[in-house]
Amino acid sequence: MTDALDMVKAVLATTAPRWLNMTKTLPVDLLNRQPAAGEWSATECLIHLLDTEHIFPIRVQAILAGQAIPAFDPDTQGTKNTASSPEQLANEFASLRQASFAVLERVTPQDFNRTAEHSELGTVTLGQLIHEWAAHDLNHTIQAEKAIMQPFIHGSGPWRSSFQDHEGANKLAR
Repeated sequence: MTDALDMVKAVLATTAPRWLNMTKTLPVDLLNRQPAAGEWSATECLIHLLDTEHIFPIRVQAILAGQAIPAFDPDTQGTKNTASSPEQLANEFASLRQASFAVLERVTPQDFNRTAEHSELGTVTLGQLIHEWAAHDLNHTIQAEKAIMQPFIHGSGPWRSSFQDHEGANKLAR
């Protein structure tokens, strides 16, 4: 059976290629389209992933060093980098992800029980952080794909009800 660290690394290895493919093939206006008021576009999801790609490796290193880790608030600490194209953002993310793998190479399954104090969550383990990293990647990539889906759902006519679980804020009445 594959251990948790290998599974996390496998998930993290899929994120950058998915984003590189999406940003190279999809129209920019589709990537920048907000699915509903107050919801992130695919590009905004990518910006957030890029912001947190600076945070996760630092947190891993802090836990390995026995140091506390501060909270991260994307609303106040995120870059909101709108000057770069989605493709440029994806390329930057892919480069940072490669550097993150160098940090992950220092982690062993035995390190999963190491703890640190998180400024908002209390005591956390490295294993929990590593799992959160993979779930976070998947969550925001799925969120982006859901944003991209919206115009296609709205244009699907009688099949629209098949997508109720994926529709944005303007869901069909059940």
